[in-house]
Amino acid sequence: MDAADTSSFLSLFAAVSYGIASMAMVFINKAVLMQYAHSMTLLTLQQLATTLLIHFGRSMGYMKARGLNVETAKKLIFVSLFYNANVAFALASLKGVNIPMYIAIKRLTPLAVLIAGFFTGKGKPTTQVTLSVMLTAAGVIIAALGDFSFDPFGYSMALTSVFFQTMYLVLVERSGAEDGLSSIEIMFYNSFLSLPFLLFLIIATGEFPNSLSLLLAKSTSLSFLVILLLSLVMGIVLNYTMFLCTIVNSALTTTIVGVLKGVGSTTFGFILLGGVQVHALNVTGLVINTAGGIWYSYAKYHQKKSKLPKLMSDVEAHRK
Repeated sequence: MDAADTSSFLSLFAAVSYGIASMAMVFINKAVLMQYAHSMTLLTLQQLATTLLIHFGRSMGYMKARGLNVETAKKLIFVSLFYNANVAFALASLKGVNIPMYIAIKRLTPLAVLIAGFFTGKGKPTTQVTLSVMLTAAGVIIAALGDFSFDPFGYSMALTSVFFQTMYLVLVERSGAEDGLSSIEIMFYNSFLSLPFLLFLIIATGEFPNSLSLLLAKSTSLSFLVILLLSLVMGIVLNYTMFLCTIVNSALTTTIVGVLKGVGSTTFGFILLGGVQVHALNVTGLVINTAGGIWYSYAKYHQKKSKLPKLMSDVEAHRK
């Protein structure tokens, strides 16, 4: 397998893994929150489990990751804050918004990432990439017209989540490229730095100690424990695949993968955990949305294939 094939396989693996984990996580979190409404405490448990797993894995030699560095932690503090703000607002919206509606709003993230790229000096994307993202966003709007019943609180929480998701994806992409950090290392810093912030939130919002008392009471239910354990495990898997996809590909690719997995999530969401009525606008919007995602994937694939031979030729020329 040559360099081009290896790079393409890793990019595809990262994107597919993130898509599957992200789709599963929406349903698992929704199932937990239907029985346990303390979303901040749930997020704290997920981050604590991630921190402990990586710490012990590194200590026992199962994971190759550098130890905690103060300077690196300072650089990643905003990544952690934006990540937790995104998940916190997303979980808050899931408590009152059904899955198809939630996913439709979250599909606006690729457009937000594209706009953020202009302001962060990343450079202008190709015409095909820009048009495909615009087509994806247009599909979201059309689907939303036939999908939404007005819920100001839930939708405002989801839209705020879109903003914070855009910010942390852009920062993760920059941190991985500039500091040479692996996805596991970024995940560890993100989880570790999250804990003080989250502990403050669950106390300030009044979740603690009531959330702990309810958790102990729910621990007698085997079905709840299984769902909670799945949530903790999938939280780790989701974080890893998300950071891997963002570093190997780009922030925009990660959001487009989220859009594509949303098609499957929406389909299941109409049936599971409180679906909504299907309208012609939903179907039309989803078709347009999917077409935009496929178009984007095609454009990025050819863009990456054209860049790699040029890079290899530059390296060979430098060696001569």
